[in-house]
Amino acid sequence: MTKQLFYNFSLFDGNKRDLQADAWMLVDDQTGKIVSVGTDGTNLPSAEQKTDLAGKYVMPGLINCHTHITMEPSVGDGGTTANVVASTVRAVKNLHTFLKSGVTYIRECGSTYDIDITLSKLVADGTIDHAPEILPSGRPYSMTGGHGDFPNFGHLVDSPDEMRKAVRRGQKKGAKAIKVMATGGVMTKNDFMDDPQLSTAEISAAVEEAHHKGNIVAAHAEGNPGILNAIKAKVDSIEHGFYVNDEEIDLMLSQGTFLTPTIVADWAIPKYGTGILPDWEIKKAADALDDLRHNIAHAYKRGVAITLGTDAGTPFNDFSMTPFELELMVKIGFSTYDALQTSCQNSTKLMQIADEYGTLEPDKYADFLVLDANPLADITAVQQEDKAVYKKGQRAY
Repeated sequence: MTKQLFYNFSLFDGNKRDLQADAWMLVDDQTGKIVSVGTDGTNLPSAEQKTDLAGKYVMPGLINCHTHITMEPSVGDGGTTANVVASTVRAVKNLHTFLKSGVTYIRECGSTYDIDITLSKLVADGTIDHAPEILPSGRPYSMTGGHGDFPNFGHLVDSPDEMRKAVRRGQKKGAKAIKVMATGGVMTKNDFMDDPQLSTAEISAAVEEAHHKGNIVAAHAEGNPGILNAIKAKVDSIEHGFYVNDEEIDLMLSQGTFLTPTIVADWAIPKYGTGILPDWEIKKAADALDDLRHNIAHAYKRGVAITLGTDAGTPFNDFSMTPFELELMVKIGFSTYDALQTSCQNSTKLMQIADEYGTLEPDKYADFLVLDANPLADITAVQQEDKAVYKKGQRAY
């Protein structure tokens, strides 16, 4: 076993609330996993390679559990009309941007042509390097004429039986995270956040099929009654959840349902899109912004498990924005520790990868960031552009 020792740094391991000073971490270079961690810099273990981190700050790599790697944030429709070759090239480029920003694992929530399924395998076997690992979803599941009814994007289903067959086909291809559309949304002209779309019965069929395979289900659900429909169908996570209310929070707490706010996705549209995007799209996003801040903060205070996701690929919401989502959480009342826990603890639990990812401790992968400043003191430290990013103990950026 060839070992690499990282030493002389302050550690946020993803578990403890306080930094551990004068820390060191021993990594098995062959497996990429952590062998041991310590805080006695005067008694370092032996290793074939040693890296002095010069008193900087180490934290776990970020886990972004709501992404769209085939999309293009510079155009209003997300670039979903691009052909399969262009979409694949774009997706690989976006994966590189994710890793450089500090994201070491993603859950995809809808790709054109099921591209993420193939890319997830190519990343896992090392064919594509400098990329986060991927929990793939393939194409999302939408009703005809609903949110996500874009060319080459959505599976269109209009009954529980159609949903059941479509999900079975998706899982046969390799989907591990089924994405269903329970409400309208911002990017489709003729629907709204409070439009219910897929029914509880249709979503329940997706949940049943996914859970039979040990997979998870995410529901795009921005308003009511669609949020409630999805929770009653027992989805694993509510995506966006801008108008989540106390009745729904009660059910989420009792069922263990996660909430992925994607605040940055709504924030970016009125911030950067005025005069570029259609007025109807700007209005829908702008009208919801204050409401979502209030409702997400309320869900957090009541104890809902909040995950880290950005909806990356939506307008002006590029693949470097994950650290900024953490800042937006803190601005609405999250502590810096709890903001970081959305990634380290909650995203990994939702994605069923917590045994090997998310925290820096023995027998987990050495996916970590090296920062100049303390992220527990100032969440914007994670936004450092030239931070060092390590994947399985090897420096990627």
